[in-house]
Amino acid sequence: MATELAFGRQASAERGRRDPVSIVPRAMCFDLLSALLDSWSVWDRVAAQLGGGELGRSWRRKYLFLTSTAGAYRPYLAVVSEAAEAVGLPAQAATLLERAWEGLRPWPDVGPALAGSKVPVAVVTNCSLALGRRAAACVPHHFPVMVTAEEAAAYKPDPAPTGSPASALAAARRRWRTWRARPSTRRARGRRGSGSPG
Repeated sequence: MATELAFGRQASAERGRRDPVSIVPRAMCFDLLSALLDSWSVWDRVAAQLGGGELGRSWRRKYLFLTSTAGAYRPYLAVVSEAAEAVGLPAQAATLLERAWEGLRPWPDVGPALAGSKVPVAVVTNCSLALGRRAAACVPHHFPVMVTAEEAAAYKPDPAPTGSPASALAAARRRWRTWRARPSTRRARGRRGSGSPG
């Protein structure tokens, strides 16, 4: 499920009774391959291609177990291959999964949710840098920050992958505010007759 980090302040109000505490996020961080993308279906299709469609979920769960207990990063596809063999699929399943990577699709509500975001959004993922970039390209949204297990040199739940985005998001948020301010700034300068058009 979603791994979400919201950086912000908590606000509450008194209107005869205390309202529930709400969180005003300054940035958000999601797990790329689970929260935003339906990666399970791709694993299922590859397993079915190899004649073991019923093993897709077992393969994925074994891979999740291996990465969650690995600690330090080791090549992603090697872990995927090890998980495949552990559940009775051939080692070549990892290669087929890599080839099928562009088949990743966002969950139905992801596009509208991200389109309505008013804060920078980061993603973290337990895979290699190359596959992380390919996966991010399957989501119709620009992520100013992405951290892969390979870059962090560790697999989640080690804190390195999820801790890294915090400072990067702070910088991204400053750039975000600047970018969002530019149109009105340009219009103001245009009204004053100074600065370049558009």
